[in-house]
Amino acid sequence: MERKNAWKSYDENNKKELEKLCKEYRDFLSAGKTERECVKQIIAQAESAGYRDLDVYIKSGETLKCGDKVYSVCMDKTVAMFQIGKEPLENGMNILGAHIDSPRMDVKQNPLYEDSELAYLDTHYYGGIKKYQWVTIPLAIHGVIAKKDGSVIDVNIGENDDDPVFCVSDLLIHLAGSQMEKKAAKVIEGEKLDVLVGSIPLNGEEKEAVSKGVLAILKEKYGMDEEDFMSSELEVVPAGRARELGFDRSMIMSYGQDDRVCAYTSLAAMLGTKAELERTACCLLVDKEEIGSVGATGMQSRFFENAVAELLDAMGCYSDLRLRRTLKNSSMLSSDVSAGYDPAYGEAFEKKNAAYLGRGIVLNKFTGARGKSGSNDANAEYVARVRNIFDSHEVAFQTAELGKVDVGGGGTIAYIAALYGMEVIDSGVAVLSMHAPWEVTSKADVYEAKKAYVAFLKNA
Repeated sequence: MERKNAWKSYDENNKKELEKLCKEYRDFLSAGKTERECVKQIIAQAESAGYRDLDVYIKSGETLKCGDKVYSVCMDKTVAMFQIGKEPLENGMNILGAHIDSPRMDVKQNPLYEDSELAYLDTHYYGGIKKYQWVTIPLAIHGVIAKKDGSVIDVNIGENDDDPVFCVSDLLIHLAGSQMEKKAAKVIEGEKLDVLVGSIPLNGEEKEAVSKGVLAILKEKYGMDEEDFMSSELEVVPAGRARELGFDRSMIMSYGQDDRVCAYTSLAAMLGTKAELERTACCLLVDKEEIGSVGATGMQSRFFENAVAELLDAMGCYSDLRLRRTLKNSSMLSSDVSAGYDPAYGEAFEKKNAAYLGRGIVLNKFTGARGKSGSNDANAEYVARVRNIFDSHEVAFQTAELGKVDVGGGGTIAYIAALYGMEVIDSGVAVLSMHAPWEVTSKADVYEAKKAYVAFLKNA
C-alpha cells in the first residue's frame, strides 16, 4: 500500500501555487523564531483578513453572528481564531490545532559571567535536543526584556547581515581524545551550553571588565541593567533565514519547522476560508508543547475552553452545558510533524509504516511510545471520515508511526483535546532532522498540508 509521490501529480498551476505558499512560509519562519514573534505575525495577518479581537466584542456587548471572524490571545504566546458558521456552535467546530514553540536554549535569569576575559551567558535548554548539535553554529538572541516600570523591550540580535552573532564553543579535535570517548548525550553537558557574548574589557574597570563592557552595550542599546535579566525572556536560536534546499529547490531547510510548518499551513487555510461555513472553523496555535503542553499558554491550560465560553456568550447563548456540547461535538486535526524516513538511519524505522517526504500530509492514528503510552489513538470511524475528506478533495496523504515500536515515540496535543470527548487525530508534515537546529521539509508536503486543512475546515 505505497502512497504516490505528490510531485508527480502537479501541473504548472499547482507548482505556482506551491512556490507562492512556500515563499510565504519561509518568510514566516525567518521572522518568527519565538512564540511571541509568531503571534505578532498571526495577529497582523488575521486583522488584514478581517479578524477582530474577541475582547472588543466582550467590552462592547456586540453580538457575534454567522460570518464574523475573531481571535483571542493568551500572554502573547498562544492564539485562537474563529470564523462563525451557520450551524449552532453547540453542534461543534472544525478545529485545526498546532504548536508554535520549538526546541531552543533559554537564557537563565542570572546568566552573565566572565572567565579568562571572555563573557558568557548561561542557558537552559528547552525541549528535547541533541546538545552537541548546538555548538559552533551561529546563534541569534530573540525575546523581550520586561522592566520594573512596566515597559517591554523587544530583542532581536543576529539576523541582519550587519548584526553580530553568538556561539557555544567546542573543544578542538586535537585535544578531544577523552571527549570523543563519551556517549553522545554527554559529549556536551547542559551546563556547558554557555553562549559566548564578548571579549573587550571596559576601560577603567579592573574586575569583570569584559562583563561590564557587555552590560554597558546592553544599557546603551536597550536601557537594560543586569537585574533586568530576571524579568527577561531571551531565547537563543540558530541565526539565519529559512532557505530552499537541493539542486531542484524542492525542500525547505530552517529552524523551527517543528511545528511552525503545521501552524503556518493551518493559519493559511484559516485565512483563505472566505465563504460562509456550515460549521464554525477554529485555528488554535499554542505554546509549550515541547515541554508537555503545561503552563498558562500550553494546551493543558483553560485558555481554549475559556475562549469558547466567551464566544458562546458573545453569541448570546452561553451555558455550561452548551460549552460542553460544543467541545464534545467538535472535530479536530491535531497537527504536529512526523519523523520523515531517512535512509541514512533506516534501522530506526519500519518502512511500511513510515512517513516519506513528498507523499503528502501524514495521518497518525496513534502516537505515544512503545505500547501506545501517551497516545490518543483515534477512532477508526473518524479515520475513515478524514480519509474520505482528503480523497474527495484530491489531497495527497499517507499514514505513519513514529519509528519502530520499541525504539521510542512522541506525542502532540491530541490527547489533551480528546479529554473533551471530541474526535481528534494526529496529522502533520514529515520532517528530516527533527529537533535539530536546522530541519528539512518537502515543499510538496507543505502544499498538501494546506490543501488538507482547507478541505477539513469546509467539510469535516
